[in-house]
Amino acid sequence: MARPTKWRKIENIPTIPYFIPSDKNLDDIPDNILKLEELEAIRLKDLEGLEQTECAEKMQVSRPTFQRILLSAREKIADSLINGKTIHIEGGNFTRNICPVQCLDCGKEWMESYENLESIKNGKYSCPECGSKRVVCKQNCKNKFCRRNCWRHGSEK
Repeated sequence: MARPTKWRKIENIPTIPYFIPSDKNLDDIPDNILKLEELEAIRLKDLEGLEQTECAEKMQVSRPTFQRILLSAREKIADSLINGKTIHIEGGNFTRNICPVQCLDCGKEWMESYENLESIKNGKYSCPECGSKRVVCKQNCKNKFCRRNCWRHGSEK
């Protein structure tokens, strides 16, 4: 059985989800779907100029995984530029660390993703340090769990 895909941490959500090479016959233009983690890999490596190890750390994946994500993104972008395809940015397995949390027993603090906040609220999430279920959000979210900053999209294309 295959291992489940690990969530990739991203920092940037694009405001424009499409790039179109021409305004003629839009219905006939094929497209490439660029996942948000692929766009993040391009941003970190090619725009920010970070080394692959730094990029992998920022995305919280291994360096070989980062390399695969980056190669996939570059292949789709090259195909779109050379063959005149639309780039549609959507989907993937990504998260953003959005809420500082703390274990009330051992005092460990960390940033937690939206995917785990409901478990924290229900007392089903354990501290990675001591195993305690007494984990709380450190911000005064009024039980809204930082919703205005939360992003989650789990569709895979």
